Amino acid sequence: MLFHIGSILIPSYGAITAFGVLVGLALTQRTARLAGIDPGKLWNLSILGLFAALAAARLLLVIANWSALRSHPAWLLGLAMVHHPLLAGMGALAGAACALWYAHHVKLSLAVTGDALAVPIAAGFAFEQIGALASGSGYGVDADPHFALAIIYSNPLANLWSGVSLGVPLQPVQAYTALAFFALAILLRVWLPLERRAGDVAGLGLMGSGIAIYVTEFWRDPEGRGSILGGSVDGPQITAVFLILAGAWILRERKTVSSASAASSPASEDQGSV
Repeated sequence: MLFHIGSILIPSYGAITAFGVLVGLALTQRTARLAGIDPGKLWNLSILGLFAALAAARLLLVIANWSALRSHPAWLLGLAMVHHPLLAGMGALAGAACALWYAHHVKLSLAVTGDALAVPIAAGFAFEQIGALASGSGYGVDADPHFALAIIYSNPLANLWSGVSLGVPLQPVQAYTALAFFALAILLRVWLPLERRAGDVAGLGLMGSGIAIYVTEFWRDPEGRGSILGGSVDGPQITAVFLILAGAWILRERKTVSSASAASSPASEDQGSV
């Protein structure tokens, strides 16, 4: 918890994640210009997608914790700040659906829009993981007591909302994930203005995100994350595989209509001359 005003809690996770959202929104104005689309339309798309994601995640969380909220209604102010893979997945689906609808409505190219959003999304996820580290959400597996980077949680609220063990050295897996997403955001930002095909930056962002999630999950405690194939992989890792495959599909070699026409025009001219 960052601080509290009476019975109103201001959680670390929510405050840091909100700051990351502001950073991401500011980045969209720059990346939109680099990608060649209207910054105002990208701003609207981002706001609509964000509110849809928050509304869906909060609704699911309220439903899951309805009995506790009836006894402690003030907890409603802190519920939206709780981190969980199911909430993240539901929010991401709702946000993506809303963003796709708006992009279609204002006739934005999905490939170019994805390129412009790749950097802000990666940066936003990095800040989200810093918030998770501060609050104990998505905590890591037990670490060697002598491991210099091990983190120990002591606040009872971290145990209440995230289930993290108190007084136990843990792997700071959230920090590993944050560093991976920060590195990805920098890479995508460097590549965005370079000559490339539309959608390539988005494809690399999907692949990079999938790799970051898949690898760091090995240091994350499996409690509440699902167990598949006898515990070999968990739910987020399955999602990561789909992200990697989606990114690879976008990055595949593909012919554009213009290149296909250019390739066929000489042959057509030769046939015409004959």
